[in-house]
Amino acid sequence: MDISSIVLAAGDGTRMKSEHPKVLCPVLFKPMILWVTDCLKSLGVKESCVVVGNGAEEVAAVLPEGTRTYLQSERRGTGHAVMMAADLIDQHLDGDIVVLCGDAPFVSAEVLRNALDYHRAQGAAVTVISASLNNPAGYGRIVRSRDGALLAIVEEKDADPKTKQISEVNSGAYWFKGRFLKEALSKLTCENAQGEYYLTDTVKIAVELNQKAVAFTSPDADIIKGVNNRRQLSELNRYARDKVLNQLMDAGVDIPLSDGILISPDAQIGPDTTILPGTIIQGKCVVGKGCVIGPDTLLENSVVEDGCTVNSSQVHQSKIGANSKIGPFTYIRPGCNIGERAKIGDFVELKNSSVGARTSVSHLTYIGDSDFGEGINVGCGVVTVNYDGMKKYRTTVKDGAFIGCNTNLIAPVTVEEGAYIAAGTTITSDVPAGSLAIGRCRQEIKEHRATGKFKGR
Repeated sequence: MDISSIVLAAGDGTRMKSEHPKVLCPVLFKPMILWVTDCLKSLGVKESCVVVGNGAEEVAAVLPEGTRTYLQSERRGTGHAVMMAADLIDQHLDGDIVVLCGDAPFVSAEVLRNALDYHRAQGAAVTVISASLNNPAGYGRIVRSRDGALLAIVEEKDADPKTKQISEVNSGAYWFKGRFLKEALSKLTCENAQGEYYLTDTVKIAVELNQKAVAFTSPDADIIKGVNNRRQLSELNRYARDKVLNQLMDAGVDIPLSDGILISPDAQIGPDTTILPGTIIQGKCVVGKGCVIGPDTLLENSVVEDGCTVNSSQVHQSKIGANSKIGPFTYIRPGCNIGERAKIGDFVELKNSSVGARTSVSHLTYIGDSDFGEGINVGCGVVTVNYDGMKKYRTTVKDGAFIGCNTNLIAPVTVEEGAYIAAGTTITSDVPAGSLAIGRCRQEIKEHRATGKFKGR
């Protein structure tokens, strides 16, 4: 199946009041353009290109590997934008090409596939995907003959009062036969209210050339939702949020109250997991079954296995083993791997470290650039001192060790299996297996030295 795609993404985002291209505005933390390219991937499109404008490098930086970009240096309309992709069109003259808008994130692979089937069954040169709206203002209208045949698409600014009453509108998505698209682009003119080359005029050109132009009406009008300002972007986020939450609840995820919950469309969450208010799940997180996430928790591109509790904490680009308990007020930075049945408690920070199964790090501790084994008890106030001002070093603590409160581990250092470190110790050299390490000053009492020093309030 020879299908390729052209995504139009050259909009400046002027009305967004942003220094960045509009298609990079996020919906549920994901740039709009990636909603579209992910849809194309699931459709099975093998070759895709994106037409970019100002900020081309920013857009290219987020696109999937292998996506071609073409620069539209002048904004002369949608038809002109597609002209920039002439190379791709020439390589797919005998195939079908889908053209999409990069700022319409809710187009679905199912609708595109059904529209393609209709396009081919009708033998159409061009198929526009349409939708019916209660308020069609601002959209190009689908003009049909009395028998329902597609005649033209008329932009809002070129429409007369009668045409403006039409509720069927252009979604901005099209299927073209490659050879027809090349010919139609060569016949476009800019004789319209905007002085631009309209891609919509390809429908009129098909009619004039006695080639078939049809409209496939999407049963889901939401595919047309786009954005031109921050208020509309907020509306898209609300719509997307509700859609994702409904899908998760239908799949067995418990969301007793949705206040403050935002979940990426790319997240996977198992049944019988409870998501509590204030939880934010970003990126491609995987959460197992039977977990409790929240309240007031942030997960970002992390894996949380079955049966875990993550309470009022943040987890970034890390993995939490099954049946572990995290929080409250835990900060897990990127690169951490926590084993099964571990406990990471309040005001603990982990960074680029591994923590083995059944190890407990209960409170007020920093573990950075370290490898802690299984069954270790880490007391309150423990710090791995991983940075000497110039380089960072790793700390290793092996299975069954006991790290007393207020211990400093000056990396690089290794604590062997079963070793015991007394509270208040600073460790600067390796501790052998099964030994006791004490590194603190002996307590001395100076009698009467404090007399009268403290009088209270």
